[in-house]
Amino acid sequence: MEHDREINRSKRHINIQRTWTPNGGWVANGVRSLLIGSAFLTLSSAPSHAAGTIAGTIIENTAQATYTSADGSIIEIPSNIITITVDELLDINVVSNDPGDIIALPGVTDQILTFQIANIGNGQESYRLTADTAVGGDDFDPALQMIVLDTNDNGVYDPGIDTTYVMGANDPDLAPDESVTVFIITTIPSTQADGERAEVSLIAEANTGTGIAGTSFDGQGQGGGDAVVGSTGAIDESSGFFTISKAQVTLVKTATVLDPFGGTRAVPGSVITYNLVATISGSGTLTDMVISDPIPASTKYVPASTTLETVSLTDASDADAGAFDGSEINIDVGDVAAGETRTVTFEVTIQ
Repeated sequence: MEHDREINRSKRHINIQRTWTPNGGWVANGVRSLLIGSAFLTLSSAPSHAAGTIAGTIIENTAQATYTSADGSIIEIPSNIITITVDELLDINVVSNDPGDIIALPGVTDQILTFQIANIGNGQESYRLTADTAVGGDDFDPALQMIVLDTNDNGVYDPGIDTTYVMGANDPDLAPDESVTVFIITTIPSTQADGERAEVSLIAEANTGTGIAGTSFDGQGQGGGDAVVGSTGAIDESSGFFTISKAQVTLVKTATVLDPFGGTRAVPGSVITYNLVATISGSGTLTDMVISDPIPASTKYVPASTTLETVSLTDASDADAGAFDGSEINIDVGDVAAGETRTVTFEVTIQ
């Protein structure tokens, strides 16, 4: 838990070729513009791997002794057969899949946190899930709407496709090394202030049983052996976080074309000038805002053509705000207060 709760400040990136929706969990429900604000990075270790030989595997062994008889022949004497059934080790790993705090507006519904549950034991096991929206030490408690299983395994909450979780009815049943994505859907209270944070935890525990490492459940393991609690206690949890931001940004992109003949036809050799305008509304300040834009296919970036507020930027990752990495531009516009705008331009040539 301490590792999951180590928080670092993180940048939010605006990618103008993506649409962030409530179902993706990055913007508040009903808000079509992107929300960018103070962000915190939740660090979590990568899921562990399943523990060795599959439960129920039969391990057999026979020894033998040999000797030479009086007539010179070799005599082999086998021992009795020792048969051991591999017991099931109960272990689980739960991690947050969100790269940082999810930005939310007060009073909005369908706010999503995303987690991954992995069976790191050595046998088939089902797990019961619990969401804790009232973790102590944060600023507010979201209201739980539901826990949802990622039925189509695409990592994105799809209403009407993904399945609402009901404890005891559709507990995730996972083979060793198998994992499932789980969404916690919440409603944000309407009275929260800018910058306030909420912590929400997902707890998963093995249905066979939990306890201190080494606890045994006789005869309950896969394949008829025992089930033995592993180092995780057969229970694990991870936290995701919401941050309230009343500031929001809309990003509008326009383009003009200049062809080689002085006209505006989009033909090979024409130069397209893209104009990106980020407008911040609401209240508060957006922190560490970055505007990025991949170079479209069939075009080539015009070197050193990027500007921020009409000031030319270099393509190298250096002291100024701009950088071109060979496939996209990235402009670090910094902290931007509500009521302000930032304008970026760059050029490409049609190939």
